[in-house]
Order: sequence, then C-alpha cells, then structure tokens
Amino acid sequence: MKIVLAPDSFKGSLSAEGVCAALEIGLRRVLPDAEIVKRPMADGGEGTLDAVSHALAGTGARRKQALVRNAAGQSAEVGYALIKHGIYEAAMIEVAQIVGIEDAHNMAAPVGDRSSYGVGELMRLLVGEGIRHFFIGLGGTSTNDGGAGLLAALGVKFTGTFRREVEPTPNGLAKLISVDVTGLDARLADCEITLLSDVNNALTGERGATAIFGPQKGVARSDVARVDGVIAAYAERLEAALQRSAKDKAGAGAAGGLGYALQLLGAKFESGAQTVARLIGLADACKNADWLITGEGRTDAQTLLGKTPFAAAQIARDHGNPCLKATLISGGVDATSLEALNNTFNGGCFSIVPGPMALDQAVIRAPELLANAAEQIARIAVVGK
Repeated sequence: MKIVLAPDSFKGSLSAEGVCAALEIGLRRVLPDAEIVKRPMADGGEGTLDAVSHALAGTGARRKQALVRNAAGQSAEVGYALIKHGIYEAAMIEVAQIVGIEDAHNMAAPVGDRSSYGVGELMRLLVGEGIRHFFIGLGGTSTNDGGAGLLAALGVKFTGTFRREVEPTPNGLAKLISVDVTGLDARLADCEITLLSDVNNALTGERGATAIFGPQKGVARSDVARVDGVIAAYAERLEAALQRSAKDKAGAGAAGGLGYALQLLGAKFESGAQTVARLIGLADACKNADWLITGEGRTDAQTLLGKTPFAAAQIARDHGNPCLKATLISGGVDATSLEALNNTFNGGCFSIVPGPMALDQAVIRAPELLANAAEQIARIAVVGK
C-alpha cells in the first residue's frame, strides 16, 4: 500500500511536519511495510516556508535569514528560502515571518502604528541580489496598512501637509495628502511575483480587509468605518499616481492590503494551497497512491472553499489509483458539515479527540492523539481490504 500524508499544520499545536510524523507512527503500528510519502502542506500562511523548504530540501532549496523591520518597526531576523523555479532561482517569502499576528512583538504595537515595511525591505534586498521571481505567502498578518509600508520600502513617498513624509501606517495615512511614485524601484518591472492566498476580498468596503479582518488584528469595531475610509482615500491617491487600479481585485484585501499593493506592482494571485502543492510536487507523490491522509486543526464547510485538505484531496484523486481513498483527520470536525465533506473525503472524516477534553490538553497531546487515530483508521482499512 502506498500512503501519501499531506496535512496542514494544527495551528498552535503541531507543524505540518509534526503532523506527518505522528500519523506515520500510528500507521506503522498496523502497516509496517507500507510505502509512506510525506508531503506536509500549507496554504500561504504560517508554515508555508517550512512546508516548501522541507519538500524541496533535496533540490537545492536554501533557508536563509535577513534582518528587516517587523510590524512594530523593530529590527528582527526573519526567514525566507531560495528555491529552484525552472531555470531561475526564486525567493519564497512568508509574510507571517515578518509581520505575523502570532508574534507578540508585532501585536504589542497598536494596529494603527503597524507597518508592512519589512516585507518591502526583504524584497528590495533580494532584488538587489539579482532575484526576479517571488512566491509570497500572504496569510497570518498583523498589519492593516493597505501595503503602504511595503511600497514605502520600495521607494514610494507618502506626504502630508508642508510636504512632510507621513508614516506608512493607518495612523500616518490619516494625514496623507499626496503620493510620489517617481522613486519606485524600477527593477520591479522585471519581476514575476506570485501571491499565495485563498482570501478573495477586495481592499475596502463591507467585505474589505478592515471590515472582515481588522477586528482580529486590533481594530475596534467602532473604528472600522474610519480606518476603512483612510485606506480608501490612500488607495485613491496611490492609483491616481500610478495610473493603475487594483482595489477591487480578488485578493486585494489579503494580508491587510498587501495583496492590493503587490497586485499594483503586477503580481498574480493564485490559490495558496494549489500553488504549494505544485511547488512540493504533490501530484507526482500521489502517482499510484492507494490512500491520501490530510488534515488541519479544525474542519468545517469552509474547508471546501479551497483550503489545504480540499486541495490535497482533489490532487490525490486526480493522480492516485482509480480507487484511491482520501481521508481527513483533524483536531475537530463540524458535524453539520459532514454530508458536504464526505463528497470530497471518500475515506471518511475523523476527529482525533476521542471524547470530552479540554482544549489545552488536546493541544499538548496532539502527537499521541494523531498517532492513535491513524492506527485505528488503518485497522479499519486492513479489515476492509
């Protein structure tokens, strides 16, 4: 039996690599001779850099570090990777490494004072080293600056009264009067930028970045309309200066508007999970596979909108054996979504929690619970064969 493991991380508990390791332990108890191929996955958010670096470690991929500003403006050492992309070398950037919402240093600053400047700093550094191909994962950010910080690092100037420069933050942009794009790094015109995300929101409005994602980053509900207006006014001035438009494009609202700024620079938007799957060679790994096991921290009907487990199952069904089974093993599965989920996961949907359990205990015991769940499911599979 050939089994492919392609889970996402269990956020706050285990990396995707850790999930794969735990699943393999449980499977080996029942199927010691099975061919197990591990392809940890991600969707553009936290863990994307690890997943791609892990899968491409044997192809010359290199993990590197750079010193740039975090969302609070402090110097921080962040990770990125250089990978092979056809005949070129490409950079894999996970913006959560720089301005991540799970970083206490970023979240310590008020959301109105946070900036995506460090993302642009890293891009500028890499362009200076000759990199012209970028894959940028947009999930898990703490910023809500419409990408102004990134653009400032790449040469755009934002000014207020008396031509004084304003900070590329929501609070700074509230004083914005004019935008000067003459200093924008001309080398960006030669770059190919691919954005990895499954967020399709526009930049502003009822379904925009601030309204939907702002509160979880610290924007007060009572302040959403004002901040959204600040970002809308910034976008109007920026687009007039660049003579381009992107505020209504799908994905413009990703990563607090980083999706907007990067699309203004010519970036193309792709499904994060599908792109990661392509980069790590999931389709090839699934050739002649009998069984795919995927999973995530919690599963509901939203998973079917393109999240990692859905993408993995679709690819496995297209490239595995005709009778391949796709099984979902998650920290929790919404019972009301099972009927819809079963259409994709024909090998069943399972929660690793065997009974009532406190969340902190489930998080701590995740490796054990995953291994036990995999073992029991494997026993069912053996009986079925």
